[in-house]
Amino acid sequence: MQRQIRCSSTRWLLSGLVLGALLAGCASPPPGDVQVVDRDRRAPAHKRPTVTHGQYLVQRGDTLYSIAFRFGWDWKALAARNGISPPYLIRVGQAIRFDGKQPTSSTRATAARATPATPSRPPAAPVQSRVVAAPATSATPVKSAPATTPVQAVARSASGWAWPSNGVLIGRFSSNGSLNKGIDIAGELGQPVLAASDGSVVYAGSGLRGYGELVIIKHSDTYVSAYGHNRRLLVREGQQVKVGQTIAEMGSTGADRVKLHFEIRRQGKPVDPLQYLPRR
Repeated sequence: MQRQIRCSSTRWLLSGLVLGALLAGCASPPPGDVQVVDRDRRAPAHKRPTVTHGQYLVQRGDTLYSIAFRFGWDWKALAARNGISPPYLIRVGQAIRFDGKQPTSSTRATAARATPATPSRPPAAPVQSRVVAAPATSATPVKSAPATTPVQAVARSASGWAWPSNGVLIGRFSSNGSLNKGIDIAGELGQPVLAASDGSVVYAGSGLRGYGELVIIKHSDTYVSAYGHNRRLLVREGQQVKVGQTIAEMGSTGADRVKLHFEIRRQGKPVDPLQYLPRR
């Protein structure tokens, strides 16, 4: 009797594995072009590899800068690859390619259908007239103004960088593109998050999955820095900030604990922040 039960259990397990394999095969996308790249939504964005194939369809609230940051690109290189010239405008439903290919007419039609009107708002205008400006320049530029939050005196490295917050280092940079693209600093809920160098805020929001409430600061044409998982953002896009200036409050949005995820990117590529920050 026990042997029959074991045999029956084995057959049931094997049949389950076969069925699972068949279902997995049915769920796999057919070979061909990738319509929307951002498929691994469970993994934090700062632990995904740089995307070099397929394309992304612009969503409401995207900028060329936020798309480039999400997929590991320098925004100027991404603009050049897609033939986007000054003033660097992108449209909802537009296909942004990572492989240099041109979108097909069927892809453009798919992109247009993929942009529903926002609930509880009046019907959206046609896709062709809904324009999202890249952070560099736009038809209606964001007025640049200095942020008015407190500025702390901070120690700076020889290259001009300062620590974005006090706390214990709990996560280190990994040169493997699929692992941590920055460092993680533990702290208290609401603790000040500081600008690591002078610059301009080019993104402030929660649209980049895996980063929670995020601030991105452009320091030059070469360097940007990012500050993720904040509880509250205290600056907005277009504002100028000084090193040591408070830009957010530390939190746990998009994370499993209170911490700051901090990145420095050189020409769109993550670099180890510890090579730039002053020694503690």
